[in-house]
Amino acid sequence: MNLGIPDPGIEGRSSGAIPAWDLHHVVADLRAVREAWREGQQRRQEFGGRDLPSRDALRDILLALRGALFPMRLGPADLRQESEDFYVGHTLDAALNGLLAQVRLELGYISRHAPVGLLSVELQATTVVRDFALALAGIRSLLDTDVAAAYKGDPAARSVDEVLLCYPGMVAMIHHRIAHRLHGLGVPLVARIIAELAHSETGIDIHPGARIGPGFFIDHGTGVVIGETCVIGSNVRIYQAVTLGAKRFTSDAEGLLHKGLPRHPVVEDDVVIYAGASVLGRITIGRGSVIGGNVWLTHSIPPGSNVTQASSRHELPAEATESDT
Repeated sequence: MNLGIPDPGIEGRSSGAIPAWDLHHVVADLRAVREAWREGQQRRQEFGGRDLPSRDALRDILLALRGALFPMRLGPADLRQESEDFYVGHTLDAALNGLLAQVRLELGYISRHAPVGLLSVELQATTVVRDFALALAGIRSLLDTDVAAAYKGDPAARSVDEVLLCYPGMVAMIHHRIAHRLHGLGVPLVARIIAELAHSETGIDIHPGARIGPGFFIDHGTGVVIGETCVIGSNVRIYQAVTLGAKRFTSDAEGLLHKGLPRHPVVEDDVVIYAGASVLGRITIGRGSVIGGNVWLTHSIPPGSNVTQASSRHELPAEATESDT
């Protein structure tokens, strides 16, 4: 494989000079490190293996799904309405078959550690993709509420078409609505890759486990973090650099973090959270509340609250805290 890196060893070998490095020694050292890592994984009963879902394949699948969900806006430029159904059917057929292959890889990866048989993996994979396909109309309906919320909530938005074509928050939500459904269907790795593709594209980091109600609008978006166990109600609006994260992590006697515990905020309906705010821990933000810019909030607030930086300044963290996704 040519990586575009000059090989000083080539000139050294042709001239009889000693190479600048002992390649056999380096390869052996790397092999020893890999073997130690794999042994440690086996002791901890963690997953391993090579046959994993592909980021590149899932990127292509997501582009196709985006087009199938919004064919006249995110589909090909030459598409006309009279051939819309043909395009959607053709695109979905390819995308769902591609998704089936990726789901099969994840379930096969899991089954190597809890064997269920190849037939069961195939049956599970087909069931997951079938159920996902049946959920697509509902996903599109939810996304329509997100588009409408962005158009109504941003005076700079001139049309719903502009929202779909230009707003990074919509890209993030298309990915999230898809990823969240797949997460619930039992393929968390595929779902997480889909979420991370949106994160790479938009700077918006939403864990696929987060539960987000209809009419969700992320304005601007860069630097937004929404954690795994977040629960967000209807018609919530947040701005750039908002963190809905964890305040602290509990661990067991060996220092390993407990996984899956509720540790992120519950945000009720009709809440607005302005830029730079950090809302941390399993707290509840009451319905209709407004959280001002750069607020650090670690306690629940009742419905209709208005929290500004000045009003929250008395509450300084007693210890170093962390946020996660």
